[in-house]
Amino acid sequence: MTGYLNAEFRKVLSLRAAQVAAGLCLIVTPAITALNAHAIRSRLAEGGALGNRDLTELGFETSALGAAAGVLLGVVAVSSEYTAAAVDAGGGRQILVTLTSAPRRGRLFVAKAVVVALVTAVLTAVAVVVGTVVGQQLLGPYGVTAAQALDGIGWRLGGVVVYCACVSVIALAIATFTRGGVVPLVVLLVNTTAVSVSFLLARVFPPAKFLPDAAGTQLFARNTTLPEPLSPGAGGLVLAVWTVLALVAGAVVFTRRDA
Repeated sequence: MTGYLNAEFRKVLSLRAAQVAAGLCLIVTPAITALNAHAIRSRLAEGGALGNRDLTELGFETSALGAAAGVLLGVVAVSSEYTAAAVDAGGGRQILVTLTSAPRRGRLFVAKAVVVALVTAVLTAVAVVVGTVVGQQLLGPYGVTAAQALDGIGWRLGGVVVYCACVSVIALAIATFTRGGVVPLVVLLVNTTAVSVSFLLARVFPPAKFLPDAAGTQLFARNTTLPEPLSPGAGGLVLAVWTVLALVAGAVVFTRRDA
């Protein structure tokens, strides 16, 4: 299994998507947090009010980008296998080469999921910590020390890391069904970063709170627009169930369908 993990780790890191995901988490996220902190500091210096906004939450306000990075990695880790190479390179697909060197499909699929989840988890954790430190520094006299901010975040740091890692695995499973990357990438990125269908649906159909993103965000969200949201523990359990189901379904399709 170690060989499968090493191979998939090298492959994922070689993808352009991995560079984009790293850029989202390590550059874009801190930059947005810095802009937010600067705007807040200016408003407070002018005597403005922020209402009930908790300034220790700055590092979490861009956590959707961690989920977006996970979606990107999960989808492209699979779709890249089925993308035809250029004609001058033979026109074949990477999956044929992959299965020749790693014929045990079950292990291969699990290795992909583990690597994507781990990379997403690390990027998300770094993004939140760096965003928190940068944000508090730029708040100046209106902020707290980075240690105090991180202490205030507490277990929710682990919650957002788990959430983004699970989202990446679900995205990988969905891409396994479609084989193509465009449709799942567009749908999942929009749902993750712009308009959450689950949250909208939950307002008129309460059981929608059991959908993956609505349940999973309760692992770290302090304020939510969901009516009667799940507790963090229940939300995490529901997300775990969805992730396992997606992983199993994806593995079955990957191992039984022709390459």
